[in-house]
Amino acid sequence: MSARLLPPGIPTSKRFLDLFLVIIGGVIALPFILLIALLLLIFNSRPVLFRQQRPGYKGLPFTLYKFRTMREGSDTDAARLTPLGRFLRALSLDELPELYNVLRGEMSLVGPRPLLMRYLDRYTLKQARRHMMAPGMTGWAQINGRNNVSWEDKFALDVWYVDNWSFWLDLKILAITPFKVLLREGISQSGNATAMEFKGSNETTAKRRAR
Repeated sequence: MSARLLPPGIPTSKRFLDLFLVIIGGVIALPFILLIALLLLIFNSRPVLFRQQRPGYKGLPFTLYKFRTMREGSDTDAARLTPLGRFLRALSLDELPELYNVLRGEMSLVGPRPLLMRYLDRYTLKQARRHMMAPGMTGWAQINGRNNVSWEDKFALDVWYVDNWSFWLDLKILAITPFKVLLREGISQSGNATAMEFKGSNETTAKRRAR
């Protein structure tokens, strides 16, 4: 898939803000990206990049790129997290390759985080509206608790963002995000590298059991 100037799920002003900041930020971030890749080659096994199908606008799949922070294996995510990976996650540096997803128009700098494909049938109808805008590297939920809030509260924040999006709201989120990253707030839940698996809200769980 080639990059699109005006991809679906990203309003025009939002897209031009993405492109402007990714081009400027990408030049600044390139030496750090190369350094991180070199450190991963030295201290972690290959591949350097982690690739996974994630749901984008309207739940359509795309390939997400991140720096790989875990070893292979069947242990828990927290057990497989490498020391270097833990450091990268603490400062959200593992997400720098997502700038490529933003450049391609699969993601935006700001939006609901792209979760897992298997979660799609676990959302309520209201929660599923989080996919009515392209996913983001940061978002309203990320600066309001991140992984310290419940899935239901996180999805409510995502839907609020979709319903109340504005250019100025994106600027506010982008301005606050670096402070939240430096404070390392809500990086992970106890016993998890990030958050526990979303098994579905009460409504969706009851429907699956009734089948």
